[in-house]
Amino acid sequence: MTRREIRDCAFIFIYEKLLRDDSIEELYEIADEIEEITVNEDVKKLVEGVLEKADELDEKISKYSTTRSITRIPKINLAILRIAFFEIIYDDLMPTNAAINEAVLLSDAYSYKEDTGFINGVLSSFAKSLLQEQTENV
Repeated sequence: MTRREIRDCAFIFIYEKLLRDDSIEELYEIADEIEEITVNEDVKKLVEGVLEKADELDEKISKYSTTRSITRIPKINLAILRIAFFEIIYDDLMPTNAAINEAVLLSDAYSYKEDTGFINGVLSSFAKSLLQEQTENV
């Protein structure tokens, strides 16, 4: 699977988990039964990493979402933002700009058009702060 396919499958699980009380293992089992979503170790690693760090990711999202509180962000956009923040913070192989681009692509596919600008804006603000931190620490 490509990195994009892994992210796409992980997004579906993360979004589904926001909507349902089922455990992630139950969601994996359902996906296996219907055979429409790939469940492999790479997908599980991304899903479980995002779910494990959800509170921390939500704190970051809240900090950089200046126009909407976290409770006002549609769950579909929250799932996209969580993945992007997770990849930026925890995936050393994922460049920040690539994570932002991938989030925008997910948003284009699943969200309303105006939400894409919101997602891009939140992630761009976060990226600018990271760049500023890096230049201050040099």
